[in-house]
Amino acid sequence: MAKKYLASQWKTLLTDPRHLAVVDGFEKVFGAGKEISLFSAPGRTEIGGNHTDHQHGRALGASINLEAVAAVCENDLGQMRIHSEGHSFCVVDVNDLSIHEEEKNSSMSLIRGVASAFQDMGCPVGGFDAYVSSNVLRGSGLSSSAAFEVLLGVILNGLFFENKASATRIAQIGQYAENVYFGKPSGLLDQMASSVGNLVAMDFNDPKNPIVEKVDFDFAKTGYSLCIIDSGADHADLTDEYAAIPMELKVISQHFGKEVLRDIPEEDFYRELPTLRALAGDRAVLRAIHFYGDNARVPKQVQALKDGDFDTFLNLMKESGRSSWMYLQNVIPAGYKAHQEMGVALALCEKLLGGKGAFRVHGGGFAGTVQAFVPNDMLETFRTEMERVLGAGSCHVLSIRPMGGVEL
Repeated sequence: MAKKYLASQWKTLLTDPRHLAVVDGFEKVFGAGKEISLFSAPGRTEIGGNHTDHQHGRALGASINLEAVAAVCENDLGQMRIHSEGHSFCVVDVNDLSIHEEEKNSSMSLIRGVASAFQDMGCPVGGFDAYVSSNVLRGSGLSSSAAFEVLLGVILNGLFFENKASATRIAQIGQYAENVYFGKPSGLLDQMASSVGNLVAMDFNDPKNPIVEKVDFDFAKTGYSLCIIDSGADHADLTDEYAAIPMELKVISQHFGKEVLRDIPEEDFYRELPTLRALAGDRAVLRAIHFYGDNARVPKQVQALKDGDFDTFLNLMKESGRSSWMYLQNVIPAGYKAHQEMGVALALCEKLLGGKGAFRVHGGGFAGTVQAFVPNDMLETFRTEMERVLGAGSCHVLSIRPMGGVEL
């Protein structure tokens, strides 16, 4: 059962100004005098494995110190009423959780999809009012959508399901809502890192039962800072670019009578290269080459962290970055000429770091952000120069959050 307190009581318990502001926001929108519960879900950063999850591969992710947080109270209206700062007010009837085609690519679709999955598990989904605030950067590769999906999951889990759903199950529900209701064919990395929390190694060979391992490593002691650099490129209208990657790889997989590359031995793939080039095209072949390489790198990265060998970890990250640009080709959208913001951001990282640290395209790519590990003694110069070129506030220094989706 979720903890419930009046706003006045929360104000004696809370110290985070953002959490206090969410309580105030709830009262302004939904009225005072109600008992409120608080829930939080973090954004995530992808540490290793770029576009490997949708091929049932391996990935390494981490929750970060940016979050979506909600003040919530049950209602007797039979409606999920959600006010998200900066978004339209959403009202979803709990008796109509079917797919609405006109809602695809909208928050409404995610609310309906997550609730539908909980209902299918036997959860008696009821009405609630929620005021949501998020500082997870939209279009940043930090997965603001996954944070929202996981937030919805922990709300329903806490209010109506006695927290019976595991963090892994909540992540799978978020992916289901995004794939089926929202209409984006994403893998499971984003939701899993947000839901489970901390530094998480994931193996999606059996996507219904992924192997999830928390990795005990303290990045704060390395002498490096984790930076996410906003390239200035916009994610809008790039769904087709993201969808093209699994679609092209599916052509290769089907040649072998399989659904994903993880089920095809690498040596079989290389043996069939002449046929595959003619069948699927060279871009698809290069993207498959990236998958095999990055999938093999993830356990090496995990082992390097376990061994405390941060230099090897950084070298593997650099390899992943080169592979993403050269083979996966998720830096510059097809047909772009003048606007190549991601390419400029990556080139600037290389110049400023001068062979130290590491950097790579972050998340889905094509737009959004670059990830870099920057030596602390270079951080101020790195950040200043990045923001001189890419704009004020474009370089974000983050930390790893120790927990995933939680009730506060």
